[in-house]
Amino acid sequence: MSQTSTVFILGAGGHAKVVASTLLAIGREVGGFFDDNPSLWGKKILGISVLGPLEEVAAYRDRGRFILGIGSNLSRKVIASKFRELEWDVVIHPRAYVDPTVSVDRGTVVFAGAILQPEASIAEHAIINTGAIVEHDCVVKSYVHVAPGARLAGHVVLNEGVLIGLGAVVLPGIHVGSWTVVGAGTVVHRDLSSRVTVVGVPARVIREHGNS
Repeated sequence: MSQTSTVFILGAGGHAKVVASTLLAIGREVGGFFDDNPSLWGKKILGISVLGPLEEVAAYRDRGRFILGIGSNLSRKVIASKFRELEWDVVIHPRAYVDPTVSVDRGTVVFAGAILQPEASIAEHAIINTGAIVEHDCVVKSYVHVAPGARLAGHVVLNEGVLIGLGAVVLPGIHVGSWTVVGAGTVVHRDLSSRVTVVGVPARVIREHGNS
């Protein structure tokens, strides 16, 4: 493992700003941002420079650790797969509660006010956003995003790439299939298949994504 406290962020949008703020809150140095939007190059976010496009990340691989500052689940998967050689950090805000029995894998971020209860498992490159609740024995797989204020009851399983929207609720023991989107404020009361979008109280399917 690298001995440096410096972390570089891939992405330079709004989500990356919150990642940077979280790093600063735990006393880490943010070495800079990388983003493919040329209009951002040379600009500063929270006083920290956007260093250039993602392709330049490799030149910094020995200077610190890395974290994805990108909200899109699919984009995080694509970029993480492209840069497998990087040393991915885990970023947890000091005002989050994470029970000692929780496992949090590399590349995951946990923001302020989030609560992770006993025996929950969070896989790599997931986002547990501001004020989200992940109850006991939940399984959150890779590239999942649990949005601000969303609540997972006990024994919920979110498969790869799931998005749980703002303020949504998933009832106990529910399994949500991979790459499914749960809209803001939705209440999920039954298992959901993969690659669908659901909204409402209770949840109803409004779109099927197929393999796209």
